[in-house]
Amino acid sequence: MASIEKLEHDRVKLTIEVDADTFGAALQQAYVKNGRHYNIAGFRKGKAPRKVIESMYGEGVFYEDAFELCWGEAYDEALEENGFIAVDKPSIDIEKISREEGLVFTAEVQLKPEVKLGAYKGIEVEKPTYTVEDADVDAVIEQEREKNARFVDVERPVENGDRVIIDYSGSVDGVRFDGGTATEQTLVIGSNTFIPGFEEQLVGMTVGEERDIQVTFPAEYHAENLAGKDAVFAVKLHGVQVKELPALDDEFAKDVSEFDTLAELIADKRRAMEEQAAKNEKTAIENLAIKAVCDGAEVEIPECMIERQANYMLRDMGYRLQMSGITLEDYCKYVGTDLNALKESYREEAKGRVKMQLVIEAVGKAENVSCSDEELEAVIAEYAENSGMPAEDFKKQISDDDREYLTDRKVAEKTVELIVSSVQLVPEKKKPEPEKTEE
Repeated sequence: MASIEKLEHDRVKLTIEVDADTFGAALQQAYVKNGRHYNIAGFRKGKAPRKVIESMYGEGVFYEDAFELCWGEAYDEALEENGFIAVDKPSIDIEKISREEGLVFTAEVQLKPEVKLGAYKGIEVEKPTYTVEDADVDAVIEQEREKNARFVDVERPVENGDRVIIDYSGSVDGVRFDGGTATEQTLVIGSNTFIPGFEEQLVGMTVGEERDIQVTFPAEYHAENLAGKDAVFAVKLHGVQVKELPALDDEFAKDVSEFDTLAELIADKRRAMEEQAAKNEKTAIENLAIKAVCDGAEVEIPECMIERQANYMLRDMGYRLQMSGITLEDYCKYVGTDLNALKESYREEAKGRVKMQLVIEAVGKAENVSCSDEELEAVIAEYAENSGMPAEDFKKQISDDDREYLTDRKVAEKTVELIVSSVQLVPEKKKPEPEKTEE
């Protein structure tokens, strides 16, 4: 049994009663669970009767344990009875507790906020344009040529754009430093992949020549012991190479694809690019439609939901960095920030994501969008296929929580489809041309 006091900002205070019989059962359960920890003279260890323990340590000796055993179920029942969905842990206070009268406690908690929807059907969206021009196709073909380029040796001094093969050994104040030595290292002059000033000083060198290169490490450098330091690199040049692109002809097409002619290759690249452009356009329309619906909706987003989403985004970034062998802490040092500042930088995006989830959920509820058993089975089958497992084996591994998650995802997907299906596409507005200034 619970009484409700509605507070500001979608918070409620529940006053919940647990009757004496239920609390008495929890007391007995607490005794059975923890009574063995009490040593009473005249009784074997852990075998003292409950009344004896209570007479020695006080009637309330098991109250705290009993409360922990019974408050959660009573709290969950109160939420369910009132149709409340909590989005944070409750703040609990005990008002009354005794063996004779039972338990009364309060739980103040943040609820999922109510969403006031604006228009979500017939939304006008400026139709994005994704076109594939000849120049775009040419650029893709050129990238293919670049991937299949080869480097050939030349006998002349180093020029900008050449690839060189060098040995180098770096030192600061005559002392070599870790990571500053390499043999037969390749480097493209002008790629700016080395310390500023290094590549330019290789121009003009000839094969077999040795030269000392003087550079200064950037003031902000990932190795703090080298930041801002003057260094000398002893360099020996072993080779000079230039890039040679393959001829753009039918032989090239045969080498890089299953096609016999260059025309077929170009046509295939265009088809793939046009398919991707269509997908990009569809995604852009969905994003614009959802943004318009979210902009038209009103909801007060609890801080705890923003915090949780920002933490999720931070963890996700940490996982992705870890796959590259970098920790979040090292990344923060490299970019000159800390974890708190990084999480704060996610705040607005996190708030937007939470609002989008809440709004889509509210539209789905307003339109009674649901996921049928057949649709859920199809979703599970798709996940099973992607995981490379037989559907029946995959089903045995998923829990009720997994099914609920997949159901919610399907409902959200169908809700987005519902919103997009009624979108009214209008031509994109022309951007004003910049004013010409007289010279």
